Amino acid sequence: MTRRHSKFQLVAALALAAAVSAPVFAADPPAAPLYGRQLMTEQEQAEQMARMRAARTEQEREQIREEHHRLMQQRAQERGVTLPDQPMMGGGGMGQGRGGGR
Repeated sequence: MTRRHSKFQLVAALALAAAVSAPVFAADPPAAPLYGRQLMTEQEQAEQMARMRAARTEQEREQIREEHHRLMQQRAQERGVTLPDQPMMGGGGMGQGRGGGR
């Protein structure tokens, strides 16, 4: 009886672990920072990320980026906000990484 009971506990524990960890694996990976995101609603950010994911070629993605860049520059000018001329590449602004500047 104890052996059967132990198997049941093991199966229950594995099922629980799988259920708890499933949402972690199902989540989308973190998205790259959006240029001008501080000027966008959450819905606009989601739509822009969806457009980028749906693009089939690098050329199409570049066209979407350029269009988005122009829109954000226009929006910044209308609101009296200054954005950098070019979006930061490679996660810029995130600090010096693990090396701590060494």
